[in-house]
Amino acid sequence: MTTEERRRPAVGAQIKRWRTERAMTLANVAARSGLNVGYLSQIENDKASPSLNCLASIGDALDVPIAWFFLEGLPEPTVVRAAERPVRSRDGLGRIERVDGGDTRDLVIVEGVAPVGGRAGLHAHAGDEHHLILRGRWRMSQGDVSVDLGPGDYIRWDATIAHDAEVIGDEEGHVLIVTLLAKS
Repeated sequence: MTTEERRRPAVGAQIKRWRTERAMTLANVAARSGLNVGYLSQIENDKASPSLNCLASIGDALDVPIAWFFLEGLPEPTVVRAAERPVRSRDGLGRIERVDGGDTRDLVIVEGVAPVGGRAGLHAHAGDEHHLILRGRWRMSQGDVSVDLGPGDYIRWDATIAHDAEVIGDEEGHVLIVTLLAKS
């Protein structure tokens, strides 16, 4: 592969994909973009390297952002099946299931499952913490503030300030917790 081939982004397959997805012919795209049908064919076959202005015209004609033409070869999304979640026990609280699988860089998503009377205990850590009550009744406490929450209720707090969570209802509690990690 020559230096020129390495530098030239291959966008043809993605342009053709979006053109086909939109059920458009090269002639349709040419009419909407103001570009020549032959030139568009060369672009789709990666025999011509379009300028950003040409890509913008093609994007407008196809009604897609030009960034979408560069998406080939990106990593596939991460899928974590419920049965494959990392699980750890937490004294007093029950279990913590790592919903995100444990490989995220900027946030942590867990489901806390606690028996009646289960309690996290006063603790603090880095980042903002968001809670969505999925099941049961919970008492969330931080400093002088204590709030009772039920299914569908949400609370957010600065997790660097000591906080606690306790199941106060008569059924097992489930809470989805998203922690945004502090940027360093």
